[in-house]
Amino acid sequence: MKCIKIFLVLLLSVALASCSKYLDVVPDNVATIENAFSSRNTAEKFLFTCYAYLPAHGSPTGVPFTAGDEFWLPFPQNSQYYFNDPFEMIARDNQSAFDPSLNYWDGSRGGKPMFRAIRDCNIFLENIDAVPGMQSAEKKRWIAEVKFLKAYYHFWLVKLYGPVPLIKENLPISAGVDEVKAKREPVDSCFAYIESLLDEAVPDLPLTITDEANELGRISRVTCLSVKASIMVAAASPLFNGNTDYTGFKDKEGTTLFNTAYDQSKWEKAAESCKEAVLAAEEAGLQLYRYTPVVSGNTLSETTITQMSIRNSIAEKWNAEIIWANPNSLAENIQRLAQARIDPLRIISQGPRSLLAPPLKMAELFYTKNGVPIEEDRTWDYDGRYALRTATEAEKYNLQPGYQTVALHFDRENRFYADLAFDGSVWYGQGRYDDNSPFVVQARRGQSASRTVGTLYSVTGYWPKKLVHYQNIILEGSGQAYSVVPYPWPVMRLADLYLLYAEALNESGRPYEEVCTWLNLVRERAGLLSVQESWKQFSTNPSKYTTQNGLRDIIQQERLIEMAFEGQRFWDLRRWKKAREVLNNNQIQGWDIEQSEAALYYRVKTLYTKKFSNRDYFWPIASRNLLIDNELVQNPGW
Repeated sequence: MKCIKIFLVLLLSVALASCSKYLDVVPDNVATIENAFSSRNTAEKFLFTCYAYLPAHGSPTGVPFTAGDEFWLPFPQNSQYYFNDPFEMIARDNQSAFDPSLNYWDGSRGGKPMFRAIRDCNIFLENIDAVPGMQSAEKKRWIAEVKFLKAYYHFWLVKLYGPVPLIKENLPISAGVDEVKAKREPVDSCFAYIESLLDEAVPDLPLTITDEANELGRISRVTCLSVKASIMVAAASPLFNGNTDYTGFKDKEGTTLFNTAYDQSKWEKAAESCKEAVLAAEEAGLQLYRYTPVVSGNTLSETTITQMSIRNSIAEKWNAEIIWANPNSLAENIQRLAQARIDPLRIISQGPRSLLAPPLKMAELFYTKNGVPIEEDRTWDYDGRYALRTATEAEKYNLQPGYQTVALHFDRENRFYADLAFDGSVWYGQGRYDDNSPFVVQARRGQSASRTVGTLYSVTGYWPKKLVHYQNIILEGSGQAYSVVPYPWPVMRLADLYLLYAEALNESGRPYEEVCTWLNLVRERAGLLSVQESWKQFSTNPSKYTTQNGLRDIIQQERLIEMAFEGQRFWDLRRWKKAREVLNNNQIQGWDIEQSEAALYYRVKTLYTKKFSNRDYFWPIASRNLLIDNELVQNPGW
């Protein structure tokens, strides 16, 4: 009974079986809170325990990475080689309230137990003052870090479930049954509490991490302010701000859980938060990443350098653009999943999983070389985009000269070629650091990148090259013969912050010149003209950027392009309340990959037709929790 009561008090609606130890820090292996805070060393272990609950941001099975429309996988899946529960259950519209995939409420099916995480954060905050011999400044810093984590865990739950219980402090064991029953708090209250925790944390955090050998990945002031900015933008976005779809959503006492009235001041507040974060990032010396060739005497084209700047802003660990990276989530397996078999002498290797396949819609998302959408560029043949065309020597940095592919792959922006690999494309890396002799992808039936190893293949004919470090090498032999350069997953980088700032400024009604300043910084790194120049010169709607609605469309597409394959699209489509429109109106399509002839290979093949309803904006709470706690109400539609 004592274990069950602790479980209820701490809102752990997971395994009722036992009370887990906090840390094994005493000789007899029976830990107590007193042991955990008896010295600086044991307290530091508990601090790292609080960090350990961070979502595995770079894991395709631990976050909604493959749960949307950004990637597709072969179906049915072959569990002998690889099985992806979020893809099976969420992307393919099988999510269930009985046993939800990525259940972060309980901590099951790939989800971590967020309420247990919050409990441990509370235990830390309640006991850290008892640790003897610690310097005051260090203690304040640790407290600030844990307040950040506590805020972030609450926010992660809000992203998934909407209104959630706020666990401001742990209840005592003596609490009565009625006290421990959790009620969901209104969404605005959730955001206000999260914001207050972050504001409390900011003053006691270091601007940057100076002890890089031991502390990279820990929370800095720039991290805290930037994450706060992203949370304030989420709070101001249509999903949470004036969402009338949740009119009448109340708890059992009649408390309204969604404020359905739009509040313009939320955007103004978000803009101020973004500004504060940008200023802190500038003070800390952060800057958009620029690639410098590592091979002495090697001369690369400006095209390759630009594309490597885009790729390495993700894959070069701890580069100058990274605001926050998660060292507990190394991008290792995901690189295997993203790597195409580009070496024709090593096609039997199972080291590259070659499974993460962006659909055709992602290839069509990127701009033309003129920096405008493909359907909007008056110099680009949109209707003829599926016609065959042969690459020439002039395209050698992007495409294999003399090779036949579709017009869709010609005259596109650098991010298209940096982020995506496809039949006929160039792949810089694999031990060849020479512009004139790169590997190329050949993906038609019988070629090196085609379906040659069981169920390990791209089902669409595209690969997310952006995620793969250029120094990875497919080795000789079969099995796991693939040398990976791992990097901690970048949860947030400077380009992300700039785009959030532009969005908040636009929604606050600021002049387009001010808004475009932040868009243009990101575009310039990608080798594009400014928004103003691109639209004036090439768009069929040259004045689009001068209106708030037009600029909103530009900002959203810019963000979907820049942040492609980083796990942001899933959340952005939801907070913009565009998921229903985008997912229902765009089928999952790819090329006819079983064909060897170009004319047959480049036929569009529909793989799946998605279904998305309003209920899918939020996760279901596992139905067993509603039986355990009769104060809880389920999300609408579940």
